[in-house]
Amino acid sequence: MAAPMDQRIAVPIDDPNADTEWNEILRKHGVIPEKPPSPTPMIEEAILEGRRLAHENRLEGKELDELDALEDEEDEAFLEQYRQKRMQELNKLSKKSVHGAVYPISKPEYSREVTDASSKGPVFVNLTSSMGTNVESRVLSELWKQAAKEYGDIKFCEIRADKAIENYPDRNCPTILVYKNGDIVKQIVTLVTVGGVRMNMMNIDDLLVEVGAVDEKDMRVVKRKRDTEDAKEEQLMSKGIKSGNLRHATAVDDDDDEDWD
Repeated sequence: MAAPMDQRIAVPIDDPNADTEWNEILRKHGVIPEKPPSPTPMIEEAILEGRRLAHENRLEGKELDELDALEDEEDEAFLEQYRQKRMQELNKLSKKSVHGAVYPISKPEYSREVTDASSKGPVFVNLTSSMGTNVESRVLSELWKQAAKEYGDIKFCEIRADKAIENYPDRNCPTILVYKNGDIVKQIVTLVTVGGVRMNMMNIDDLLVEVGAVDEKDMRVVKRKRDTEDAKEEQLMSKGIKSGNLRHATAVDDDDDEDWD
């Protein structure tokens, strides 16, 4: 027969994580492990930090006229600080905006206008379709024009695919090529991975950020993202109002039906 000290005693434990006096005694004697720290304080801290950053960055991406409209809501010194910051950003962009339009190029110009030029900064090339029925190609060409206008500090080029690469299959059009320091660093064949015919300027922004052409905090990127989020919020609110009106109308109709009974 085993000695009493060698016998294992079955200790009743309902919930080892419960905050009970019995569990504290068991933890003290090593019968059950220490209770793991609660994640709640860390979660709360992360939420508070997120709110703090959101409050600090609430004016990011706003235009000068939007800042002026906030004079009654924000501290004047704080607003002036952001005005000066925005003016500096605008002046910097103005000095760097040496392009502003899409460069239509030919094959003999390709090396100079694209490969060599990429040593000074990223160059984005759109290989277009030779067929007017290629909807994706037409969509990208329109976005290319808008991107070139908004991002005048970045070079956007365009050339028909079969003129740049002999026998290039039209089914691969449009094709986006991104050059940096003479090399292709990004290639997108058709728009299937970037929204298809629904591709928009948000997708262009994501591409520019991905390859390092602009920073994710660039005022143009931030503003478009904020405007898109505001538009979605307004749309959801509008849907809520409409559905509320519909429910109200349905309830009124039901009351009318009861009156006829």
